[in-house]
Amino acid sequence: MLVDMVPLDPVPQPIDHLTLRGARGAVALEDRAGTLDYAGLEAAVAGLARWLRAQGLAAGERVASWLPKTRTACLMPLAAARAGLVHVPVNPVLKRAQVAHILADSGARMLVTQGPRTQALEPGDMPAECRLVVEEELGAGEPMAPSDADPEALVAILYTSGSTGRPKGVMLSHANLWLGAISVAHYLKVSPDDRVLGVLPFSFDYGQNQLFSTWAAGARVVPLDYLTARDVVKAVERFGATSIAGVPPLWVQLLEAEWPGAVAASVRRLTNSGGALTPAMVRALRAKFPAADLYPMYGLTEAFRSTYLDPALVDAHPDSIGRAIPFADVMVVRPDGSRAAPGEPGELVHAGPLVARGYWQDEERTALRFRPAPGFAASGGMAVWSGDTVVEGADGLLRFVGREDEMIKSAGNRISPTEVEEAVLAGGETVEAAAFGVPDPRLGQAIVVVARGDGGREADLRARLRRDLPAFMQPGRFVWVEALPRNANGKLDRTGLRASLEVLPDRHPGESRDPGQQATSLVTLGPGFRRDDEEKEGA
Repeated sequence: MLVDMVPLDPVPQPIDHLTLRGARGAVALEDRAGTLDYAGLEAAVAGLARWLRAQGLAAGERVASWLPKTRTACLMPLAAARAGLVHVPVNPVLKRAQVAHILADSGARMLVTQGPRTQALEPGDMPAECRLVVEEELGAGEPMAPSDADPEALVAILYTSGSTGRPKGVMLSHANLWLGAISVAHYLKVSPDDRVLGVLPFSFDYGQNQLFSTWAAGARVVPLDYLTARDVVKAVERFGATSIAGVPPLWVQLLEAEWPGAVAASVRRLTNSGGALTPAMVRALRAKFPAADLYPMYGLTEAFRSTYLDPALVDAHPDSIGRAIPFADVMVVRPDGSRAAPGEPGELVHAGPLVARGYWQDEERTALRFRPAPGFAASGGMAVWSGDTVVEGADGLLRFVGREDEMIKSAGNRISPTEVEEAVLAGGETVEAAAFGVPDPRLGQAIVVVARGDGGREADLRARLRRDLPAFMQPGRFVWVEALPRNANGKLDRTGLRASLEVLPDRHPGESRDPGQQATSLVTLGPGFRRDDEEKEGA
């Protein structure tokens, strides 16, 4: 089918102007409550923006939202932008400790959430200067005209975990978001008759872009909070969804689900990020969705997205992450800063107008990650250094080699090992622990924690972690040891621990008879370590 592709206009506009891109009468948003056309979307954004402006918030102040995929959650990114505010979306699955950190770190002056969520917050979680607003209390004022904001102005802070420490805020401008939307809508060939199913969190740059790129194309987005793969199947059938964006664990679930043939055949686009698709998964997706173009992609929040693989090349190059997306300048760099030759591994470096403005109030980490890129004039030569090793082939296609940092990527989430370790140690059930990601066929990586002790208090530890951490950060397996090894400098020998984990008994992390029963091991990881591979039931 021939599609009128979204033009690659390199001139950014304020992100709230997305409401103006749909044809008269075209549907912009559809959910269980019905439909909202582009005129209705513009009116809703304009009214909410006026209400926000009337709350006494100064230009540039931060307003956070902690919501599932309600209509308010869809409107907030554009309404806050129009009101001259900076939007801070908070993942709805986060627990109070993570929410409290984001509110404090961002200096949010308002949190928009739902009544039941307020009950999870404890005294001190809300900064004194942050006002709590329940979604039902939101109002609307006289429509506020589309903004004339500077495209380079800060408009959003998305929080993502680093390789160490608590989540850090990535600063994004109108231009970052606008050009990201135009780029994706163009290369995905999104057309006004598309119905894009939005299953990913809006706090995730990949998920938020489902809104922006769909509206950039004048198409329809269908936001969905789902519990099971069957919910996604039913939504595709009910709403006539033509496009699904996902991460590898979701594809595993969807491939296991029962799909009516006609429903699967109606899907014409699948996009993947947040982890690599295996060749077997590529084949299975092609067979399950015979009419769908498959787009493998690679990205990082600090640069939104870097590469995509043209669907026509997927069968021949299933292990490739493709080439640079429009508006992205991507290069492979040696440790000395020079450009790597074809076939030579190096660090993926991304320059150009999609590169974020750095980390919120964190000059030190910004300086480490955002540095000049030799040979690039775009963005003043500034680039984001991914920390990921790739190889560029003679065909110009990039292939992912490995990750230099210790981030755990599980079910499409980037997880800081340090944050997991801090939570494990907080209750005193163990005094020393290290968290790692290990390969898992369903999650991409599962979390394994090596901890000092005999495991006698593991049930208490797991019960506490279920209260303190979201589901995607729960360790699937604990390995209990008498002592954790150290290197010559007295530091924890993470390299040795990781190598030892690779020779553990072949058992899926977290494998158990039910979700409340997890695998536990006492193993030998070095001199003096004990080994006992029997499973132990958790709480």
